[in-house]
This record gives sequence, structure tokens and C-alpha cells, in this order.
Amino acid sequence: MTTAARILVVDDEPDLLTLYELALIREGHQVQTASTLAEARSALAETTFDVLITDMRLPDGLGMELLRELAAARRPERSIMVTAYGSPETAVEALKAGAFDYLTKPVDLKQLRTVVASALQDAPAPARAAAPVASAAPAASQAATARPAPATLSPAAPGVPAAPAFEGEDISPQGQAALARLVGQSPAMQMAKQRIAKVARSMAPVLVHGESGTGKELVANAVHACSHRASGPFVPVNCGAIPENLLEAEFFGARKGSYTGATQDRAGFFQAAAGGTLFLDEIGDLPLAMQAKLLRAIQERRVRPLGATQEEPVDVRIVSATHKDLAAQVQAGHFRQDLYYRLNVIELIVPPLRERREDLPLLCQALLARIASEAGSPPLALTPQLMRDIASQPLEGNVRELENLLHRAVALGEVALAGSPGALDWADAARIAAAATPAWPPPAAAMPVPALAAAYPAAPPYAQPPQAFQAPQTLPQMPPQTPSLQAPLPQAPFYGQPAAPAQPPQPYPLPSAVAAQPFVPPPAPAAFQPPAPTFAEQTARAAQAYGAPFSLEPAPAAPPAAPVSDAGLPPGEAVASGQTPLPSDLEAWLNEQERQVLIRALNETGFNRTAAAARLGLNLRQIRYRMARLGIVPPGSHAEESGNDGDDGEAA
Repeated sequence: MTTAARILVVDDEPDLLTLYELALIREGHQVQTASTLAEARSALAETTFDVLITDMRLPDGLGMELLRELAAARRPERSIMVTAYGSPETAVEALKAGAFDYLTKPVDLKQLRTVVASALQDAPAPARAAAPVASAAPAASQAATARPAPATLSPAAPGVPAAPAFEGEDISPQGQAALARLVGQSPAMQMAKQRIAKVARSMAPVLVHGESGTGKELVANAVHACSHRASGPFVPVNCGAIPENLLEAEFFGARKGSYTGATQDRAGFFQAAAGGTLFLDEIGDLPLAMQAKLLRAIQERRVRPLGATQEEPVDVRIVSATHKDLAAQVQAGHFRQDLYYRLNVIELIVPPLRERREDLPLLCQALLARIASEAGSPPLALTPQLMRDIASQPLEGNVRELENLLHRAVALGEVALAGSPGALDWADAARIAAAATPAWPPPAAAMPVPALAAAYPAAPPYAQPPQAFQAPQTLPQMPPQTPSLQAPLPQAPFYGQPAAPAQPPQPYPLPSAVAAQPFVPPPAPAAFQPPAPTFAEQTARAAQAYGAPFSLEPAPAAPPAAPVSDAGLPPGEAVASGQTPLPSDLEAWLNEQERQVLIRALNETGFNRTAAAARLGLNLRQIRYRMARLGIVPPGSHAEESGNDGDDGEAA
């Protein structure tokens, strides 16, 4: 049963005030209402509440002002902002201002009770804390003694300093253990841990950004363990490892029969993480279509399983991580801008190993302890040579690469047993790590080449990584020389060595007869221009398109035409009347007659195919086909060379 709490509800709509009051009174809470900012300030000045629920827009101001005043005064009230539907930017701004959570209008009463219960869970509750204060101290001391120690703080690592406590942060033993798994006491790691403990109390989405191998999932697990959702599930999801066609079913679940093989209802990641934290690793690898669906699920806190017709509410906190620059992905159009602002309410930066190399001894001790525990061997320790070898590496793969190096050292017997004469204690390991210099700086360093050479002047040539070619910043001014064979240019100096002063090239002596001749540059080759296709080639292409036989070879000689009758009859009538003999090849005779007719029509129209076709009752396509079949080529070289067939404005 939920413990009774004092709740202040601020809204300018009387109906909503009554609705919220009745819903919360049924849960056993004490509810006080206010209609303006002034009434809310007066109520907060008189007493302390456990939860504050305020609308965004009020008659005398914005509810955001109330959130900022509570944060500035460091008051213990958990604030819940009620925003209008479709205003995600306002909700993100409220979370950044210190709100524990937000609700969108119209408010679902079931969701209201869930959010209020989450705000009251593990809350300071000063109004109700008077009675159990005395009994809380022994319990706290017992919890402190029962906290599990990390591997680096175990007796197997003598001389290791104790990790500093987080003063002012009420962190549970589970949260302390999760923070202890983030090994490191460097300033960068301490700042990261303090920020984790600070943002864990809120429901605001968290974006963990860091290079590959820095431990982003450990950071997300620490955020979950330090929050009021620590008793709920922590569900990590690698967004880049799920096939695109299964994303919706994996995230939101599926109903029986929604796809082939769905024999029963199946819960998704959102349902599995109910009451806990959903960790979306490599969020930048999600396709754009899935990004839109994820945005709605985060904004409305409702998901629709695959094959379902109704949405169902979900209660999860979203923690995402990526090694990509999401801002650049947004500019490139590969990531939705609205989803980016929804996820990036609070950003946690995980420092790379090159920025906290003083943590190398602690990391090595913790990793060796875990390797020995997994292998069932006695506790292991570093040797001086192994520590020097590891400290000289750039470790661009961060903690993951360090773990691989230690696994290799254990397999090759390069480690010592803890407490043996060759074992290295923590203090000596810290001195060796501080004195060692990596072989070369990591590629991500944005220092210019002169600065790199000054920073690492004594690095041996074999220890240098392959460098990309870089052009000199300025070119030496050479005096004009007569054309001659010049001496070879001096070789470039090695990396880290000072460059020799530039010397003008010395020409080789040439014979006087050769030197006296003026230099004449060879003529520039003329630009190649492909010749224009001839009319015959165009005709051949047309014949090929129409499927007619054609060749660029000269057409075979036509059989001699039948003699014209003395009466001047046309050839056809002369043959029919018997004045001329019958042709021996009727097809060739008919082709010749058609050829003569086409040539006459083309000659009378100046070889304009459009006009000739009109006179013969043909269309352009038909006359082209006949010309290609009979091998009719316009006379004159000009037409063949230019490809102009005399058609004025005809279209192919």
C-alpha cells in the first residue's frame, strides 16, 4: 500500500483540480490545491510537501518559475510538470529545470498515480520523516558495513587508497556498488560519478556519450542502481544488433498471429523493463522509420504491440548511449532532430582512458582480480616490466583493449602471484604509470605536427605510428631558372628531426649549343571531337530499329528495267498489255519501281522526307523504312558529312 504523502496541486482549471484531488485522495494522500503561482508560493512558504504537481501555464506566470525557485532553494519536493499535448520541447525544458517527471494533457489518471508513486518511492519525505529518524541511523550503519567492496578495494590489492564517499548524496548500497564498478579515482572519473549520482534521482532521459570500450553500459547500470527504480529490471538493448524487420516486434512486443510463427503473445523490451530502466545502446544505429516510432513511445509513454489495435501504457526510464556524434548525424539527416532533443535531456560524458591514465594501476588490479576469479586461479599481480609495457601503449581501445592485453599477459605467464617477490604493489605501479610515456599520442589528438614533435622528441623511429602525408604549410620561393636538368630535391627529414634550410637547386652544366637554343614548348594537342554520324550510318541505325536488312556496302546493281513501250505506257500497263516481256524477278522489279517513285518524290522536294512522305500519302516512319530497305542515300557529300538529311523540324 502506498504511504500517505502531502501533495500540492497547482492548476487554474477547477475541474482538473477536483479530478486530481479525488484521484489522489483515493490513494490515501493529503492534497492541497492552488490556482495561481502566488497561492502556490504561499502554501510552500507555510509547509513542506512531498510532491508538487503544477500546470505549465497559470494566470500569473509559468509553472517553470516554480520549478526553478524550488531548485534554487534546494527544497526536497519532487516536481511533476503537466504540459499541453504535443509540446515535447516544453517537457524537455521542464526536466532540465529539475522536474522529476512530466505528464501530457489529457492526463490519464492511472498514469498520474504511477508517476506520483514513483516520485514518492525512496523520496526524502521530510513531512513524514520525524518518527523514523532515530531508527534510521542503525540501519544506515548496518547497510554501510554490508556494502560489497569493489575488486580494487579488496585486501588483495595492498596500498590502494579508499574511494572517496559522495557527501550530500543519499545513495543506496546497490548504487554504491554500481559506482564502485566504475574503477578510477582520477578527477575525470570522480566528476562523472558525482554527475551520475545527481541525475539518477530524476526521470529525465539520459544520453551517455563516450568512445568504444569506455564502459557506457556500466555508467547506464550505475544510473539505474542509484535511482528509485533500482528494484526494477535493467534491460540493455543493442540497437545495432537487431534486424530492421524485427525492430518493432522486439521493442513493442507482438500479438498472436501478427506475423508468421507468432503462436502466442510476446512482450517487447518496453514491457520487460516496466518499472525499471531501458538502456538503448548504440542508439545512433536505429533506422529513421524506427526513430519516429521510438519518439512517440518516449513522448506519450504508450506503445502499440505489433498486431494490436490499442496502445498500452508503459512505465520505463530511457537511458541511451552512442559513440557517434549525434549532433552531426542530425545535420547530415541520419538522425531525427526531435528524437535527439528528447534523448539528450541530460548528457553524461564517459572520459576515455587517455584522459585518466593515472587510473591504469587501479584498472589493472581490478581486471586481474576478475580474470583470476573467472579462471579459478590464485590472486594475480602486475610485474614492473608488464606495467611499463602497458603504460607505454596508447590504448586507443580504452578499457576493452587493456583487458585484452591483461588476458594475453596471463596466458603467456607475464604476471606474478600476489605477494610473491616479483609482484608489484599499487604505489610502485602508480609511479611507473606516471613516469611512462605512450609510444605516440592517439590519433584523436588535434595537435599540430610541430607541437607533436616537441612533445615527443625522444621517441625512437620504430615506435612511431604510420603518419599520413601532410603538405608543407609554405613553399620556398625559387628564383626563375632557364630550362635545364635540375639536381634532385633534398630528401624530407625524419619525423621529430629539424628540417634543413631550403637551398635553391643547382642546374647541371649543358653544352653551349644546346643552351643557346630557345626553349619551344610542344604544341598542345587538339581536343578530340568525335565525327558526326553520316546519313548512311543514321539510316543503318533506323533499319536496325525497324528490323530491316541493311549494310553500309554499296547496294547491288538492280536488274535492268523493262523497256518502255513505244506507246509511252507506264511499265505496269506495258507489262500487263504484253508490249514488254514479263520480268524474271517480280520482287526485284517491284522494288525498282518503288525505288524510282521514292527517288522522284525526294528529288522534287529537295530530299525533304517529310514533304516527300506527304506527297506519297505516307508518314515519316513509313518513308524512313522504305528508304532504309531500298538503300536510298541522299546525294552530295555535304549531307553525308554533316548528317543533315534535309528534314526541317521533323521529330524522330
